[in-house]
Amino acid sequence: MTLRHPSVSAPTATTSPRTTERSTAPATPQAQPDGGPPQPAGGKVRYSAVVPLFMAVLLSVLDYAVANIALPTISGALSVSQAESVWVVNAYQLANAMLLLPLAAWADRLGSARLCQAGLVVIMLGSALCATTSSFGMLVFARIIQGAGGACVMSVSAALVRSVYPPALLGRGLALNALVTALGFAISPAVASLILSVASWRWLFLFNLPYGVLTLALALRFFPATPVHANSMKALPVVLNLLFFGGVLVGADLLAHGNAPVAGWATLLGGVGCLLALLHVQREAQTPLLPVDLLRKWPFGLAFTVCFMGYMAANFFMVSIPFTLTGIFGRTAVQSGLIIMLWPLGMVLAGPVVGRLSDRVPAAVLSTFGLGVVGVGYLLLRVTPVVAADWNIMWRLGLAGIGFAFFVAPNNKAMMDAAPLHRSRSASAMLSVARIMGQSTGAIFVALVMAHVHNGAALLCLDLGVATAWGAALLSLSRAGLRLIPARPVS
Repeated sequence: MTLRHPSVSAPTATTSPRTTERSTAPATPQAQPDGGPPQPAGGKVRYSAVVPLFMAVLLSVLDYAVANIALPTISGALSVSQAESVWVVNAYQLANAMLLLPLAAWADRLGSARLCQAGLVVIMLGSALCATTSSFGMLVFARIIQGAGGACVMSVSAALVRSVYPPALLGRGLALNALVTALGFAISPAVASLILSVASWRWLFLFNLPYGVLTLALALRFFPATPVHANSMKALPVVLNLLFFGGVLVGADLLAHGNAPVAGWATLLGGVGCLLALLHVQREAQTPLLPVDLLRKWPFGLAFTVCFMGYMAANFFMVSIPFTLTGIFGRTAVQSGLIIMLWPLGMVLAGPVVGRLSDRVPAAVLSTFGLGVVGVGYLLLRVTPVVAADWNIMWRLGLAGIGFAFFVAPNNKAMMDAAPLHRSRSASAMLSVARIMGQSTGAIFVALVMAHVHNGAALLCLDLGVATAWGAALLSLSRAGLRLIPARPVS
């Protein structure tokens, strides 16, 4: 069980931020004394709100992942190089990372439900622009808009899960959230291939529109009322946050590919400088944009670090595995895609079991076990004979996917449990920040290895994945020994 400080579990009215209610649907949630997300009345799951919430999460994931398989087609249609076409993916992820924390802060004033609904509108607007543009520059701009819409959804998704699931079933809700995310990544290659087989690449974005309209209609009808806080949002921390994430991600990417080392170092160091300035500017803030007060609280900070390392380990695998399958095992691109699907399929199969266990077994046990299994799966793949049959490769990937499912939901629950209810939006955004920064760091290290290691680069990436997964497992296990340490209060 995650230790909670008395100031978190029993907040008083004298320390609570002033809140009001904005209703987006008829609802009878139980208000929280600290202004946190309203809990479902009677301790029951609000399934009418669960459906549009997870539909929105699925749309956000598909919106990001479905374009990957179409990069060669898009580069040919718009007459750009394949290296340039990668910005169709990068633009979305960059906008997503830069906007998560500012949007979570804005949700305090707008409400989680309304921000998610606004995100759906922005995603559809970006999708329409992507489908109708005739220039690569405008396509990248439209993908930035889509990334902003995705950030609206993902910055508050965990907070909304907390508002539609009672505390006793929160682990199950977060496990289902992780399962939906895995499902999105799993079906995105099939969805993209199906669309491209019968229509142009523009329909990869047009299909979002009817799905988005249906999701928005259900969200407007069934999302519960969510509280808003009358707090100020200053421009300088927002700008510094944007420059920090943008500078670090772009600078690291430039260094990883070795195209412009001077510009890469300048951009990276500039981003770090903006981080230091942001920490200085917000040092007296009661609810800082970058919630370092939450990170100082050991259950939250440790879960954040484990989340970062877990997703970093995942991308050591996910980014390098196509090269492993095609270059070492001699599989075609189509065969590789089918084999890789065993990873998310393993997550989907394990999801229901993990959901039930997450509400009963602490993350120190489940997440540690899961990360250990992830490392074992990578190691088994590392020693697989090059003449192995497809099934002999696939079960190892499936095992790693099952392990990843056991890691994600319990660790996410530990993060959300460690945050006061009225800081749910900040905690939700930080969960997405840990995921995106871990994925980005893993991808950058893979690029570095591929650029500088000429023999066995893909296998070295698997080795690094094993080491990172097991390192995260050891850090997760430390929670068992630290449970008796008093947690710092967070206002």
